[in-house]
Amino acid sequence: MDASHSWEQLFETWPAEAPKTGIIVTSFQETIPFVDFLTTPGILAVERDRPDTIGARKVMISFGAIAAVKMTDVGGLDSLKQMGFC
Repeated sequence: MDASHSWEQLFETWPAEAPKTGIIVTSFQETIPFVDFLTTPGILAVERDRPDTIGARKVMISFGAIAAVKMTDVGGLDSLKQMGFC
């Protein structure tokens, strides 16, 4: 299975009660902290709480360019079960 499909599923099934916050690590070795996001087929749009070094607050990235997602909430691993982990 293509990893981009897995990332897309993760964001599309993000539990409503879970905070939409975290840090995306891209295949370009860039880290993108986010405080909210929206999805569309193939693309993730994220919002930062403060602008990056060139003033951007919103980033649109293809799911295929996501290498990892770091979670910033303090919940235990059990909270990930809502996202399909077991």
